[in-house]
Amino acid sequence: MQGALSRFIDPSPALPEKRQLFSNRALKAMIVPLLIEQLLQLVVGIADTLMVSYAGEATVSGVSLDTMIYTIFIYLFTAVATGGAVVVSQYLGRGDRDDANLAASQGYFIAGVLSLACVALTLLFGNAILALLYPQVDAEVMEACRVYLRIVALSFPANAVYNAGAALYRSMGRTRTTMRVSVAMNLINVAGNAIGVFVLHAGAAGVAWPTTISWWVAAIVMTILCLNARNEVYVKPAQMLRPRGAMMGRILRIAVPNAAEQVLFQLAKVVLGALIATFGTSQIAANGIGQTLWSLAACMCTSMSPVFITVVGRCSGAGDADAAAWYMRKLTRMSLMLSTSWCLLVTLLVPAILPLYAVTAETRRLIWIIVLIHNAFAALVQPFAMPLSSGLRAAGDVQFSLWSSLLCTVVVRTALSFLLGLWLGLGIVGIAWAMVLDWCLKGLLDVLRFRGGKWREKKVI
Repeated sequence: MQGALSRFIDPSPALPEKRQLFSNRALKAMIVPLLIEQLLQLVVGIADTLMVSYAGEATVSGVSLDTMIYTIFIYLFTAVATGGAVVVSQYLGRGDRDDANLAASQGYFIAGVLSLACVALTLLFGNAILALLYPQVDAEVMEACRVYLRIVALSFPANAVYNAGAALYRSMGRTRTTMRVSVAMNLINVAGNAIGVFVLHAGAAGVAWPTTISWWVAAIVMTILCLNARNEVYVKPAQMLRPRGAMMGRILRIAVPNAAEQVLFQLAKVVLGALIATFGTSQIAANGIGQTLWSLAACMCTSMSPVFITVVGRCSGAGDADAAAWYMRKLTRMSLMLSTSWCLLVTLLVPAILPLYAVTAETRRLIWIIVLIHNAFAALVQPFAMPLSSGLRAAGDVQFSLWSSLLCTVVVRTALSFLLGLWLGLGIVGIAWAMVLDWCLKGLLDVLRFRGGKWREKKVI
């Protein structure tokens, strides 16, 4: 992996060496653990889906529909963590450690308050939301949805706190630590799932409880690490428990548009999930399993996004927009090359992976088709629609990302999904085509924004 990264990095930099805040070696030290962490999480996701598939297609369908709602909250917590990471990175670039510590502490405060509110919302209104979104699903599928959502809602505070801590460590470039915590968390999750599904035969609950427990373990470990005063940036308990309006405002100026973007994106997926629920159990199951394989193919781009935030945030905090632009070009080239090679590998492995799932032949056929569509565009288009967008956001250009996502995902993807999936009768294959066409438009807009240079005028601190 390190040798491949060396070939992808341009060995003849156009930026003066004294303005290069991150060497090639430093970039590799960040990227490799992130790739391993993402890959591990996705392999665990595949293992989870495999194990749940042995509990029956109704359980697979219920968990996959529920995951679309659960992911809204994950995106919300990630958006808050990203807001904190951007502000911390910019203060580090300026050399202001005190304000970096305050930003880290306030990021924890916001994450805690928000996550408790989400728990209350889910426990009070979860069943009503499920009934509203999925009125036509079978009773067995709905029961799986309800069981899973009630249990995983208890993981929200842990999820939010872990993401805040992990984002803080990534802003310091210490991705090896987050990788190790993630390894422990995922091992707990896999072992728990095996017990829950094969020993206790607990169905959806057998997957939900290990997820919740593993998040809490990871959150406790990450918090202990973030309280260490020997870190370059650390969380101070006194600052974590008291709101500081000015610093919260800086974080929320990044977090709120990012959260709106991510939540609207996931809400669009929930709407599409309601559409997919009308296609029948086979297509619902194929969509759930297919999304796990999609995530596996997209892990390179997902891994590069935190690198963009750390690197571009530091450059912008130091007031060097030219260095930020140089690194965005460099990291985008790396994302494109890594993603292309990885998606090809995943596609070649699909024939070996599909027989592992205990689903019907029709479900396997549908999975194969939607994975081929996804991987072709994830290789060549997604680097411009995802990591580059994170770079623009790290420079403070969050409003553009919000409005472009509204256009591409909420409007274009949703409209095309109904057109192709429902009205033209393509089912989840039409949904897949709508998704990749959304990426094409988003990637084009990101490139035009970067080349136009208006992102240089944005300020965070």
